[in-house]
Amino acid sequence: MNFLSTFVTFENLHEVRRLCHWGPVIALSVIAICSTMAVLDSIIWYWPLDTTGGSINFIMLINWTVLILYNYFNAMFVGPGYIPLGWKPENQQDTQYLQYCRVCQGYKAPRSHHCRKCNRCVMKMDHHCPWINNCCGHLNHAYFTSFLLLAPLGCSHAAIIFIMTMYTQLYERISFGWSTVKIDMSAVRQFQPLMPFSVPAFAATLFALGLALGTTIAVGMLFFIQMKVILRNKTSIESWIEEKAKDRIQHYQTGEEFIFPYDLGSRWLNFKQVFTWSGTPTGDGLEWPVHPKCHQHTLTIEQLKQKADKRVRSVQYRAVEDYNGACCPLSKGLQTFFRTPCTEEPRIPLSKGDTILATRGTKWWMYGDKALSEEQIRAGERVRGWFPRRCVEKCHYDTAASDSTSDKKVN
Repeated sequence: MNFLSTFVTFENLHEVRRLCHWGPVIALSVIAICSTMAVLDSIIWYWPLDTTGGSINFIMLINWTVLILYNYFNAMFVGPGYIPLGWKPENQQDTQYLQYCRVCQGYKAPRSHHCRKCNRCVMKMDHHCPWINNCCGHLNHAYFTSFLLLAPLGCSHAAIIFIMTMYTQLYERISFGWSTVKIDMSAVRQFQPLMPFSVPAFAATLFALGLALGTTIAVGMLFFIQMKVILRNKTSIESWIEEKAKDRIQHYQTGEEFIFPYDLGSRWLNFKQVFTWSGTPTGDGLEWPVHPKCHQHTLTIEQLKQKADKRVRSVQYRAVEDYNGACCPLSKGLQTFFRTPCTEEPRIPLSKGDTILATRGTKWWMYGDKALSEEQIRAGERVRGWFPRRCVEKCHYDTAASDSTSDKKVN
């Protein structure tokens, strides 16, 4: 009982609730379907277990499933690591270089960002992944990337099993006109299948093949994207910040030279920052090794400059129509309905007369912050998200540049 209590705690039971989300449900369903069908096809129809090839094939299938689930659940339950609530740097003078998070009531450490889904500031945040219903960050980046590698490999193996299963069962039964395809089937014909081939079995195998191929392509692309940023010791968010830094410098012609501070100059050194033999990444998530020409707050200073620039460039709008915050509001027109942003970012309800500071948008939607009362601001509230462009009109008499600077350095 004492042994179990070390693993089953109230905190762990709380984390189990992460499984109750459409992302993990779909992901685990795909893993279960592909793994189950591959094992059944191998045992019942394809290579029997009393051969060396069949045994190796079966062991590899089980191995893929175990490794995929191990890294998947570690990515989900280990989590990215969170900045302690109310955190402050040891040197109080460093607070001028950091952003303050009203929600967590503390400063954001270098490379950390606040996640609206997790409602915490995340160490070295890369992104919030709906498939694990958690953030990808400092502590689970290696597990998440390993999952992105193993899932396509396992699905590729399963896809080969599915293709060979269907070909084996349809061989000499249905002509596909493949007269030029020559595969030696003698080794397969000498064994009698344990279950006769049927239309439902064919349909199930074909469905599993579609899932396996789709997963291989989609997740494989994500793996290459992750490895690209890892080898530069960046995150997806930091890549975006770097691009905005170049845009800011070019726009204002400041003549600055922005050097990304965490690229150690060697892909191998950058790789070892994430992947270690112990499974625990390098560092404590608060301080990081930096480029010789940079310091701990090089990136955070750039973020503060970009925040100030965004306030200058933002445009003030006033709501002229009510909007209830629906994801796809049919009442706002077909174009607004079909062109809704494909993102998990929130929609904000509007009432006629509300003021919004818009920072970006598309032809049919806009994104910005709703102006709040002084009481709401002091309470740490912030309302931002997408809203239909047709619901607002530009305020020609005022701009966001004249707005109060009270939100400076705030989440």
